Amino acid sequence: MRLSQKKAAFQNEVLTRFDLFKSLFLTLPFQRVKHTGTILPFFTTHCEKGVEEKLTPEAIIDSFFGQYEQYVQEDDRLDLLFRIVQYIERQVVLFDAVEDSAFKAVGKSDETAGLDSVFRLAQSNPETKKQVIERLKEMSVRLVLTAHPTQFYPGPVLSIINDLIELLKLNDIPNIHLLLQQLGKTPFINKQKPTPVDEAISLAWYLENVFYRVASDIQSKIDDELELNSGDTSRIVELGFWPGGDRDGNPNVTWESTNRVATLLRTILFRCYYRDFRIVKRRITFRGVETYLDALQTLLYDNSFNPKENPEDITEEILFNLKEVKRVLLENHDGLFVELVEDLIRKVQTFGCYFTTLDIRQDSSVLRETFNWLLTQYPNETEIDLNTIGDDELAKEAAIKFSEQDLAIENVPAPLVEDTLKVIRLIKQIQSSGSERAVQRFIISNCQQASDILGLMQLFLWQGWTKKELTMDFVPLFETVDDLKRAADVMRSLYSNKDYATHLKKRGNKQTIMLGFSDSTKDGGYLMANWSIYKAKIELTAISREYDVDLVFFDGRGGPPARGGGKTQRFYASMGKEIENNHIQLTIQGQTISSQYGSLDTAKYNIEQLLHAGIVSDLRPKEGDTLTAKQKNVVDQMAAESHKKFLSLRKHPKFLKYLETLSPLKSLASINISSRPVKRNSDKELRLEDLRAISFVTAWSQLKQNIPGFYGVGTALQWAEDNNMWSYVKNLYETSGMFNTIIDNCMMSMTKSNFNITSYMQEDAEFGEFWKTLKEEFDRTKEYVLKLTGMNELMENYPVEKASICEREKIILPLLIIQHYAIRKLGNSKLDDKKAEIYRKLIGRTIYGVVNAGRNLA
Repeated sequence: MRLSQKKAAFQNEVLTRFDLFKSLFLTLPFQRVKHTGTILPFFTTHCEKGVEEKLTPEAIIDSFFGQYEQYVQEDDRLDLLFRIVQYIERQVVLFDAVEDSAFKAVGKSDETAGLDSVFRLAQSNPETKKQVIERLKEMSVRLVLTAHPTQFYPGPVLSIINDLIELLKLNDIPNIHLLLQQLGKTPFINKQKPTPVDEAISLAWYLENVFYRVASDIQSKIDDELELNSGDTSRIVELGFWPGGDRDGNPNVTWESTNRVATLLRTILFRCYYRDFRIVKRRITFRGVETYLDALQTLLYDNSFNPKENPEDITEEILFNLKEVKRVLLENHDGLFVELVEDLIRKVQTFGCYFTTLDIRQDSSVLRETFNWLLTQYPNETEIDLNTIGDDELAKEAAIKFSEQDLAIENVPAPLVEDTLKVIRLIKQIQSSGSERAVQRFIISNCQQASDILGLMQLFLWQGWTKKELTMDFVPLFETVDDLKRAADVMRSLYSNKDYATHLKKRGNKQTIMLGFSDSTKDGGYLMANWSIYKAKIELTAISREYDVDLVFFDGRGGPPARGGGKTQRFYASMGKEIENNHIQLTIQGQTISSQYGSLDTAKYNIEQLLHAGIVSDLRPKEGDTLTAKQKNVVDQMAAESHKKFLSLRKHPKFLKYLETLSPLKSLASINISSRPVKRNSDKELRLEDLRAISFVTAWSQLKQNIPGFYGVGTALQWAEDNNMWSYVKNLYETSGMFNTIIDNCMMSMTKSNFNITSYMQEDAEFGEFWKTLKEEFDRTKEYVLKLTGMNELMENYPVEKASICEREKIILPLLIIQHYAIRKLGNSKLDDKKAEIYRKLIGRTIYGVVNAGRNLA
């Protein structure tokens, strides 16, 4: 489908239908809704005009109320603003549903194909088919759902969206009308701050309603197209889970919540199995299967509704009975309904007794504190003298002897130390009930040295684990620019350690390394973050190959381009020969979960895109994806210039104050969106280094100045032109998929920016010059990316995505004006406490709507 056709299809299937169905809101039997819906178009037009005239939010809103004072009394003004926010929130839901319902009809403008193109290649050439099969046997895609606080739709709203999507496909107006009524009465916000278990329950909705089906469907498609037996390439699609396990900077995650989440996941899975089994049992009523079906009935029912306190892993028992049912059907009943049994077999092979692998993550500083506490508590048993080691890294590595002990957890003064030790013991119990796949890796955040990993391994051996039974993978997370530079040296020390090498061999000689984008973007800016990670991957791949280690990169991608998101499948398709790419693992963050994996169609499409990327990067690598020494040098210098520009912004005396004063940064801490604090060291004054990257990016996105997604890129491109390197940069964009995607994702961030909304700030006495600094770099970046790409407008080659973004920005413009209005009102010291609290609530509600509409803003 040509770009013009895609744009026309989007207009007809999404924009026109959205306008039609939007009118249904005015027919809802709620007087307040009808009144709000009647006023909203006038308010939206007024906001658009005010932004064009560079008016302040106060001037826009006050002039609107002055113009329509006969319709809105002064005492009702704030109430109307709340109702406008609520109305727009539901318009966003409707737009999401209309767009997702038209997914197949509109398609995507991205040039990458799906698995179907791979299958066509395989069918046309036996040798290619063999290569594809071998590739699928060694590769996998693991999607890890994270606990980051930007998934704002509660479970009931998600269910409505999914039902609405199906009804919209059928144009079932009466039932669509009913669901819109339900939507009008369903709350969008939590009354209380969610616990880690609440977050797990929320995300488990996707496991149960989307991934459970999609993973099996994709596996079935691969088996059928390539004529494989079930199990030949099982577990191509894997799932990971962070709620309840990610305790980095979140004191609310404890070993008790980890245990509850693991139990929850197992129970939900068995209920999924039991629902499928009831269909199997209803259809298969033949002789010869009774014994096996009775056994399955007992196993699945008991684990669904009467689980034991410490259940066992019964995966093999379930599979045995299912395979026996299949055998009887094939031998005695002409294979009737065998496909139902095969579907359940595939699901059990994929999800076992655990559903999704629960990752444990903690900061290296906490792990060091735990290690040191045990040394002081048990000096004779640990046989390590802290005073002798000091800060000597080599001495610490040499001092760790990996002795096996069972040191009691008694009189622990620090809660995080106690939690670390207890969760290490708990892991063994979780593995017993769900196999080691239930929880098999411990991620060390802020990993800076080899002793961080070796010390954690020793902690396990001091808590009753033995070397022989240590079924755990220790995963360093390198995130800041400096940590990424040191990553290769850290891994060399690890690979050279005799005891660690022995452990690695028992784990299949496979090492997972996590590379994070969030903190590296906050630390070094967009271009430096991307380039630092790319360089680290090349160095880590070379070292791992030198030691014959099967390297798995786990990427902290997800959300917006500023946090490594955007067109992630294109990154994986363009890694080149210097980067290991057998296994694709990435985090799925925030509202990206609902936007890319919230429905069966979108989830299937996006997972297939990642699988396609992993296959073609191996079968059909592009020569330009492996950079030459000269190209690396050019990007290296550009990244340095971009980094310099970004650091000058970070060091600006107005930087943090600007963000605190004009954005809803402070409000993020008070709204009930997450169990996780907005910043580390939450009891201390705000410092940039403590501010979580997700809060940092969210604040800029609410200002519509997506600084983390573009700042410094224009300066780097201008530097290249001024230093006679433009031809190299042009060549990079045309031949390197990695560089091409960096630029295209940068354009996405810029398309979601709108400096006109805050243009009134250029005359501000305190922040005017700082605002101009931001706008100048935006204009410079836009000028140079258009020059580089040969486009006339941003995202010209992605008309569908651009049209979607533009419509969403139009819907939420009134929310942004209301939000900035409330922020500025809240800055007025004359406000009484009651009024201030109202404005704080108003800010919180607008944040929800803006983020949900943006889909990958934070």
